[in-house]
Amino acid sequence: MKTIVSDKTPLAIGPYSQAVLKNGMLFVSGQIGLDPETNELESGFIKQANRIFTNLANILEAAELGISSIVKVTIFIKDLNRFNELNSIYESYFDTPFPAREVVEISNLPKKAELEISVIAMR
Repeated sequence: MKTIVSDKTPLAIGPYSQAVLKNGMLFVSGQIGLDPETNELESGFIKQANRIFTNLANILEAAELGISSIVKVTIFIKDLNRFNELNSIYESYFDTPFPAREVVEISNLPKKAELEISVIAMR
């Protein structure tokens, strides 16, 4: 198992790795919309979502992969009423065929984030 760390992404805020690579599969820990320069949460749902995808892309890049390598996406969202808005943002980052995905509404996230996204990618 190899740990993947991107210097373009906020450091982990707990005892976990940004990502781990094993047998050609990259498991990326849940990302919230933290700005890597300030380590502060972006303001608002749209900015947080876009920051998450930027941070995910940077972690994938550190593993020599890209967004198109993602096969599974897990999204935790505080307000499922934003599902359509989420889909619009999501579609701007992926091409068909889309990765497998689930979206789960939850009551709270670290730092009061609006959403958190984790992915699995393959070489």
